[in-house]
Amino acid sequence: MEYVGRVPGPPLDRFIDDIYCLTGVPRHRRMNIPPMPSAHLFVNLGGPVRLWDSDPAVPSAVLTDGWFMGVWTRRFLVEHPTWVRLVGVHFKPWGMSAFIGMPASELRDRWVPVDAVWQRSVDRIQNQVGDIASPAETLCVLEQELRSRLAEEPPRGLDLVRHTGRRLETSHGALPVGALAGAVGVSGNHLATQFKSHVGVTPKRVARIYRFSRLILSVDASRPVDWSELAQAAGYFDHAHFSREFKDFTGHTPTEYLTLRRRFPAEQGFPPDAGPMPAD
Repeated sequence: MEYVGRVPGPPLDRFIDDIYCLTGVPRHRRMNIPPMPSAHLFVNLGGPVRLWDSDPAVPSAVLTDGWFMGVWTRRFLVEHPTWVRLVGVHFKPWGMSAFIGMPASELRDRWVPVDAVWQRSVDRIQNQVGDIASPAETLCVLEQELRSRLAEEPPRGLDLVRHTGRRLETSHGALPVGALAGAVGVSGNHLATQFKSHVGVTPKRVARIYRFSRLILSVDASRPVDWSELAQAAGYFDHAHFSREFKDFTGHTPTEYLTLRRRFPAEQGFPPDAGPMPAD
């Protein structure tokens, strides 16, 4: 598949890591996706996509048009159609809050049809980009839609979450939440409440996801891997806790995951997100 993406212009770049087009035949149709520090918007221009939660109590879903996904705290599985064509948005963990007009907690660990959040928007986007061959033009349409949806004033508390979230991002989740709250002069409970509203999870949970993301992206499968060294560099000081969280987030032990990475190297030209792996 071809991945064409870019960072949108200001002020969208305060809330969005990138917008992108994904087109072509998938190398692997079924993928296992661990938690990553982002929320998502997908507008589907191809065949139906099936999603599974790693929680077996949650039924799978078949989505044809478009869907929002909040921050995920556990892995999920996606099955692509034989030909993929979609446009998407990688929001920063707090970024979706500036566009949706609802608590981000309502989208945590969920996929929700776009029209349930943005009424009557999917058909308009699909009609605008349906016959456009150029990814650059397609991304311009998507960026225009995002600009029209951006709140004129940030929701109450979002600036606080954005500021503290950026500090968690730059520290890769290593900054203690108590110190984070103290630095901005609020209580830990107040900060947690604002994060739940604008991210969907607590700052401690966001820190865990950033820490895990740093670990996954630091794995060089072409070389011998010292898991203890990588875990300690990422902020894991309890090996049992690291092993348990790794299995929870990926569905594999570190050794099993490394075997898969070596068997299925990341596709060249894709963004630096080495976490997803073939599910079959």
